[in-house]
Amino acid sequence: MQIKFDCSRIRTLACALCASLPLIFVATATAQHGQIEAWGWNDFGQCDVPEPNADFIAIAGGGTSDVAHSLGLKADGSIVAWGGNWFGQCDLPDPNMDFVAVAGGGWHSLGLKADGSIVAWGENSMGQCDVPAPNENFIAIAGGGFHNLGLKNDGSIVAWGQNSPHGQCNVPAPNTDFVAVAGGFKFSLGVKSDGTVVAWGHNAYGQCNVPDPNTGYVSVAGGSSHSLGLKSDGSIVAWGSNTSGQCNVPDPNEGFVAVAASWGYSLGLKDNGSIVAWGYNSYGQCDVPDSNGGFVSVSAGCYHTLGLRFRIPPTGACCLGGGDCMEGTEIDCTDAGGTYMDDDSDCATANCPEPCPADLTGDGVVDINDVFELLGMWGPCV
Repeated sequence: MQIKFDCSRIRTLACALCASLPLIFVATATAQHGQIEAWGWNDFGQCDVPEPNADFIAIAGGGTSDVAHSLGLKADGSIVAWGGNWFGQCDLPDPNMDFVAVAGGGWHSLGLKADGSIVAWGENSMGQCDVPAPNENFIAIAGGGFHNLGLKNDGSIVAWGQNSPHGQCNVPAPNTDFVAVAGGFKFSLGVKSDGTVVAWGHNAYGQCNVPDPNTGYVSVAGGSSHSLGLKSDGSIVAWGSNTSGQCNVPDPNEGFVAVAASWGYSLGLKDNGSIVAWGYNSYGQCDVPDSNGGFVSVSAGCYHTLGLRFRIPPTGACCLGGGDCMEGTEIDCTDAGGTYMDDDSDCATANCPEPCPADLTGDGVVDINDVFELLGMWGPCV
């Protein structure tokens, strides 16, 4: 289940990102354990990931200082939503299938379908859930506070929802050659195929004033009143409000592969699978769990953080009937009818039971089935 992205018109660097998106789906096929970790503000259960916490391939956080929620996309194309649900932002529309991306707004949610259409649900007083026609050919989505952005396969951006008085839905001309989008609280961001960033909307804190040199960007993120840009060299540039140090990128500012921003704090995902968080931390949203590794995605809600890990299941020794032994996962062992020993064990040290001569069926137990096996062999020796 993948969207076919047309990278022919996008520069090499952006194409590398474009081509990397399907790797998420490949990873789940091998790891089979896309698990979400969440931390920070949890008054509405937005950090309590529903069970089974497995097979997730994408994450998104939403909310405001009043209420917050979380979203997770499963490998089967369904979406799971949890947390504050005052406006139905966690009530998934039917049919809950064929989704390839998710995004969270203030009090609403978005899902991108494999056919390039967008589904939106939740609070709709400003039309943020009314996707403009024609609802087709979208390849990326982003949620702002009460507005949304959709990137089309022709490089144009469609924006809808709250637009007054800051004009966050008025995409600057020329509305062409965009390769990435992001929504801030009342402002918007887009990355062009030449690596420049365009920002528009609310700018009281300079969140739309992209620093020079405006070049080499591959992705962006918008917070409540600040912006983040990821450069092709793995460094992050931050601008806008800095009242909580959210624009002070920690050293070493290198090796980043993704960014996320929210209400006064910032997040960066490193190429070694660790998450770096800085800025406002009153709810512990910047306190990354001690097991800080193996992350492949990061997202910010209001005052809570989501991290997605792909964990390869551990393997160990599996004792089979007849004294045989194999090494594999616990699921592999169960499927083979064996007894799983311990993680990281091996057949050389497993001490599997020796075969019993009376165990004719080889199931490790002498019972009536062995009698039937014997009767089945009754007759002259040949």
